[in-house]
Amino acid sequence: MFKKNKPLTWLTFIMVFLFSAPSFAMDGTQLLKEIDKNLNPESYENYRKLINLEPDGKKKEYVMFTAKKGLDKMVALFLEPPSEKGRSTLRLGENMWLYIPNVGKPIRITSLQSVVGGIFNNSDILNLDYDAEYLVEQVEEKGNEYLLSLKAKAKTVAYDKLKMWADKSKKFPIKIECLTEASMLIKTLYFKEIKDFGGGIVRPSVIETDSPLHKGYKSIMIFAKIQKRDFKDEVFTLTFMPNVESLRKP
Repeated sequence: MFKKNKPLTWLTFIMVFLFSAPSFAMDGTQLLKEIDKNLNPESYENYRKLINLEPDGKKKEYVMFTAKKGLDKMVALFLEPPSEKGRSTLRLGENMWLYIPNVGKPIRITSLQSVVGGIFNNSDILNLDYDAEYLVEQVEEKGNEYLLSLKAKAKTVAYDKLKMWADKSKKFPIKIECLTEASMLIKTLYFKEIKDFGGGIVRPSVIETDSPLHKGYKSIMIFAKIQKRDFKDEVFTLTFMPNVESLRKP
């Protein structure tokens, strides 16, 4: 009797082992997808202000209009200051361009550069969903928060690793540490001031960042409007970059 049951016991053990481990990884991936969904609709437009603060008290502000479609298409238009008005940036996956009026041809830019200076780089400004760029390596429960350890899917991603603290009930980020492959801290993003933007979009309206590499400097991103909107694919092309202003509704 013992010999008959033994194979069944081991088979049961193996089945439990095989199916329990992948389910944990899948839960982490699903959690990250929910966080992305709570931050932004799949396709949307928004207005935001970027503020760069320097140790000596100097401040520079930018106002931008942004349109995003799907996982990897985003375009942004500078509205202020007057010296930047009419410039636009385009992101298709990991490829990025800057259009400057009177130059006539879009210029390739990289994710680690910054078209506005300060601590926010181009990857932060033209940000894709986290799930599009990162794999979930681990999820831990820390009281009322989740701590997600994320690893970049490709070498072209701006940060090799992220540590994301997320609100357990609302499922959006509270703080994100951006790290190198050797786990050196590059910058920290703080998500603040929850706001109801309408249309079922309730999310942090302010993102602040500082960096141990730039002591005394601080950058702030303030969202004034986010709403769902569909766009044609032609909007996210190099030839459309001079015409992004036409997307703004009166």
